[in-house]
Amino acid sequence: MNLEMLWVFVLLGACVAAFIANRPRMDVVALSAMLALVVSGTLEVHEALAGFSEPSVIMIAAFFIIGEGLVRTGVAYRVGDWLVRTAGRSETRLLVLLMLAVAGLGSVMSSTGVVAIFIPVALSIARRIGASPARLMMPLAFAALMSGMLTLVGTPPNLVVSSELERAGYDGFAFFDFTPAGIVVLAAGVLYMLFARRWLADKPEAQPERNQRRRRLRELAEDYRLLSRVRRMMVAQSSPMIGRTLGELQLRASHGANVIAIERQRQFGRVMLSTSANREILAGDILLVDFSCAEAGIERFIADMRLQDRVFRNDYFTDMSRELGLAEVTLPPGSTLIGHSILELRMRSQRGINVMGLRRNGQPLEEGLLNEKLKMGDTLLIAGTWKAIRLLHTQPQNFLVLSLPAEIDEAAPAASRAPLALLALAVTVGLMVSGALPNVIAALIGCLLMGALRCIDLNSAYRAIHWQSLILIIGMLPFATALQKTGGIDLIVSSLLGLTGEASPRVVMAMLFALTAVVGLFISNTATAVLMAPIGIALAQQLGVSPYPFAMTVALAASAAFMTPVSSPVNTLVLGPGHYRFTDFVRIGVPFTVVVMVICVVLLPVLFPP
Repeated sequence: MNLEMLWVFVLLGACVAAFIANRPRMDVVALSAMLALVVSGTLEVHEALAGFSEPSVIMIAAFFIIGEGLVRTGVAYRVGDWLVRTAGRSETRLLVLLMLAVAGLGSVMSSTGVVAIFIPVALSIARRIGASPARLMMPLAFAALMSGMLTLVGTPPNLVVSSELERAGYDGFAFFDFTPAGIVVLAAGVLYMLFARRWLADKPEAQPERNQRRRRLRELAEDYRLLSRVRRMMVAQSSPMIGRTLGELQLRASHGANVIAIERQRQFGRVMLSTSANREILAGDILLVDFSCAEAGIERFIADMRLQDRVFRNDYFTDMSRELGLAEVTLPPGSTLIGHSILELRMRSQRGINVMGLRRNGQPLEEGLLNEKLKMGDTLLIAGTWKAIRLLHTQPQNFLVLSLPAEIDEAAPAASRAPLALLALAVTVGLMVSGALPNVIAALIGCLLMGALRCIDLNSAYRAIHWQSLILIIGMLPFATALQKTGGIDLIVSSLLGLTGEASPRVVMAMLFALTAVVGLFISNTATAVLMAPIGIALAQQLGVSPYPFAMTVALAASAAFMTPVSSPVNTLVLGPGHYRFTDFVRIGVPFTVVVMVICVVLLPVLFPP
């Protein structure tokens, strides 16, 4: 071992130690190491900076944006809604569908983002069916990890390994090359979790205090006693409301009937419409109406307007949370609303919102709401589109937004463009599968389509990119070059082959998988792939066999971060909601990691023969 090789190994060891300590940040460590390799003369400047022009880095950034487009258009949330409807009250069906849905979405977007979306969905269903969250959260995390094994773009390590193959003079992996092995691992994972969930004993759920978390829509509605006042009614063919606008009808002033929302049948199902003053009423519309009059007045209004009652469930606001929001606002000193009544303010026509309730001195006001003069410090419950509610933040002189319900994080600001987002995704995947264009160009076309079709705006696109991950890859790639230049790769390969002796390539693959998985316990899966991919390819070359099974072994092992709660961000996300201990992941994750290793060793040489 020469001094230059020793220096590279010492620097690499220092980086790994810093990654484990998480001080400083991983991207800072990677950039510092890259600079150290240049200053020491180990690498030329162009070799150290080669990662900035690496196609895999550009492609990873592109798919961050495409994934965010799927979130902003509500595609991901609609999958969650489907899961809620389909799962019913069966825990087994829920677990299977949850894992399949998460794996499917995670194959084309950030697995961390998918888990963040599905945690509240799974918790909600668990409460409804009386299941322990502990029996669902770990399957959710494992499915997200397995989603990275389904497609080339499922996780950054896949792209890193494919890029390393190209650097070594081979063809990179195609979009669906990972899919056969990934499907087998996913099927094994679903079966394993159906069995292993019994090891996840029910854990006491430490419910947060109400004032320590954001309230949900139903809680806001209950606080203002809204659920007892709201009716849901369909406009009959003979109704005198047909053809007239809400501004013309003046229903609140004349009948005490406040139309909160309108459901209208469209070609692909019912949509929720805003209740602007110029909104025309059509036959078949379903109106959500908040009444401030007595029961007799309500019945008279329904009869006069020829409306037909429809079912209104207490979970209505939760079900419609993608389109209809609630929020609490208070009136600060100097607000121009003080001294005026709700009727005088005409909030719907001027601001696109409806005032649903009023609290004064902490108590809801139930009578005379419409004509009550507002005072400083009054708290109003308002309803409207999430866009209209967010705009209130721009009027601090009149409104101080006290609380936004948790559902606002799930609202899709471009929900109407969901079909266009799916079209952009389909074009991107189609170009990658066909090979008509290089993968990185296809991914960039997908980004531009997302923007051109207004599924995502420029600011959101730049925010969607996880720059820390990209800088980490760019900073760690020079290590592979440095190890190759100094002979470090050859030393590692010869040492590994010396340990295995005359063993078959499958035994070497098993050892490579185990080594990659162990390294992945201490550093990120992306950094693990950067370090281990050239070693795997060099092992195959020394054995005189195809490099593809070895390269894919590295990729799948880098994603097999099942063994600890800190080996992957998705595991860390479910640690709290599932009330897990560190040992829970060890008990469940280690056996399944062995299962994945066996699948790789048996299956990959068959899928990629010499």
